[in-house]
Amino acid sequence: MDLGLRNKVILVSGASKGLGYATAKACAAEGALVSLSSSNKISIDEAASAIQKETSAHVSPFTVDVRSEKDITTWIESTAHQFGRIDGIFINAGGPPAGEFMSFSDADWQGAFELLVLSSIRMSRAAIPHLTKEGGAMLFDVSSTVKEPIANLTLSNVLRASVSALSKTLSRELAQYSIRVNQILPGRIDTDRVKSLDATNAAKLNRSNEEIKKQNIAAIPLGRYGDPDEFGRVAAFLLSPASSYITGSTVTVDGGTMKSVL
Repeated sequence: MDLGLRNKVILVSGASKGLGYATAKACAAEGALVSLSSSNKISIDEAASAIQKETSAHVSPFTVDVRSEKDITTWIESTAHQFGRIDGIFINAGGPPAGEFMSFSDADWQGAFELLVLSSIRMSRAAIPHLTKEGGAMLFDVSSTVKEPIANLTLSNVLRASVSALSKTLSRELAQYSIRVNQILPGRIDTDRVKSLDATNAAKLNRSNEEIKKQNIAAIPLGRYGDPDEFGRVAAFLLSPASSYITGSTVTVDGGTMKSVL
C-alpha cells in the first residue's frame, strides 16, 4: 500500500531513538523528506545517518531541547525554509521520571509540565501556520495512561491527559483548514524507556527485570512486547494522506492490553 508520503515533509521530535526513531524511519521508507530533532546532537546525527543509509531518503537532523521555545521555533522555521512547506508533524517528548505522588516536588511537576505539555503546545503553535497553507497532519504521541493510569507513573498519568485533551481540541479547531489531528497511544513497546521503567519497578519490588517483564507480558493478549517498527508503521499511516478521513481519533498500539471498549 502506498501511503502517499513520497516527497511530503514530515517533522519528528524525539527521533534519536525509540518511538520517534521508528516513526521517522517508517516515514522515510515511504519516501518522505524527514526533519528529525533531539536534544542530543551526536545521537540525532547518528540517527539521521542510519535512517538515510537504510532508506536512501533525505533526512535533516536538528538539535532541539523541547523545553526551549526558541529551539522549537528555529527547528520548524528552518525546516519550512529548507523544504518550502510542512506536511506533518509527530509531536513527541521523553517520559518524565517514574514515582508515586508524594515523591515529587513542585519543581518536578513544573519540569514534567514543560517537557510534556508546554512542548506540545509550542510545537503545535509553531507548526500550524505552515500546515494551514495546504492542510496536513499532526500526530501526538501520548500514552495508554490517558485511558488507564499506571501505578508509579504519576507525572505521566496526569500530564499526558492534558496532551490528549489538546489533541482533541485542536482536531475540532483545525478541521476547517484540512488539518487532521490525532493521537497515538503506545502500550509496552520494547524501547529503552520501557526497559528503564521495568528496571525501576524491579528494583522497587526487589524482583528481577526478567520477572517484571514476564508479569507484564502475561497481561498482553498478543503475549509479547511490541516492536518499535510496529508502532512506527501505524504512526506513518496516521501522518499520511492514506488516513485522509481520520481526525480527532485515538489509535492504540498495545497488543490488546487495554480492557476498555473505546
